[in-house]
Amino acid sequence: MTEKTPPTYAALPLQVTCRAVNAAGSTEEARAAMLDAVRHCADLIGGSKRFYSTFAGEEIRLVVLPEYFMTSFPAGESVDEWQEKACIHPNGPEYEALGQVAQEQALFLSGNAYEIDPRFPELYFQVSFLIDPAGNVVLRYRRLISMFAPTPHDVLDAFLDHYGEDALFPVADTELGRVACVASEEILYPEIARALALRGAEVFCHSSSEVGSPLATPKNIAKQARAWENMAYIVSANSAGITGLPFPAQSTDGHSQVVDYKGRLLAEANAGESMNGVATIDIAGLRRARALPAMSNPLARQRLELFSSTYSGRSVYPPNTLLEESVTRVPARDHYTGVQQAVVESLRERGLI
Repeated sequence: MTEKTPPTYAALPLQVTCRAVNAAGSTEEARAAMLDAVRHCADLIGGSKRFYSTFAGEEIRLVVLPEYFMTSFPAGESVDEWQEKACIHPNGPEYEALGQVAQEQALFLSGNAYEIDPRFPELYFQVSFLIDPAGNVVLRYRRLISMFAPTPHDVLDAFLDHYGEDALFPVADTELGRVACVASEEILYPEIARALALRGAEVFCHSSSEVGSPLATPKNIAKQARAWENMAYIVSANSAGITGLPFPAQSTDGHSQVVDYKGRLLAEANAGESMNGVATIDIAGLRRARALPAMSNPLARQRLELFSSTYSGRSVYPPNTLLEESVTRVPARDHYTGVQQAVVESLRERGLI
């Protein structure tokens, strides 16, 4: 843990259009489009930083980009096809370009991409990352709950053998405080944010691509709940729509926001590419609140022993569904729905639904 209390700083959930590469005619075309997306983000980050510094007199030190901002999501592609077209490598040119953005703008940069893991080359994981101002990836969080993509839970025993338990819930101790990532719909699962908070997380970078609606959406409700119950900031970036896929482009647009450790919405963007979700992060205030013995300190009031038998003694969605005798297998598209159907039947047999 860093000894010095981080300064007050501005965090920007940058709302940017996601340009799908699914229809790209070649791998080269897709890769060029991905690097172009990075350049577009770089331009928006630079302009936003200059404007906000002039307007508010405060420096943007953290930028969060939306979920799969370089590629959109696989829409029927096989694992092999998506690897070839849209998955990046841990030391690939896309990370190099993103690291250059962080260096040039002197800030921490978080985002989300599909990544090939050298330990599991048959698969890909959806990865949320944090890059420091020196251009180094200092945090790599692999999404744990996904409906149609491989996760570490699907190869859990092998993943733990390779990386250890800390790799499931990584937290980076930085000059901006202790930072963690939550991917997309995982904000709906309180256990993930709680596991990160119990490892010290103070700021959650939430890359998302979610419903834009004037109604209260599940994710927006969950953002405020996760922030309050864990006494943490949430910096949540949504896409400004998705182009290049055959569905209404603005379906995932708006709501990029910062929520403080009391669950208060500090700022929120409307539709379109926007920097209007930017807000101030006060880590010193958060740490003072966490140190108070009070009813308003839910993190210090957790009685975890009450729940240990419930979690350790039961299973819902089984682990290791992509491991056969320690060998990783490539999932067919219907694998995930098949597993979930079996889970539903098991819950019914146990009288839980």
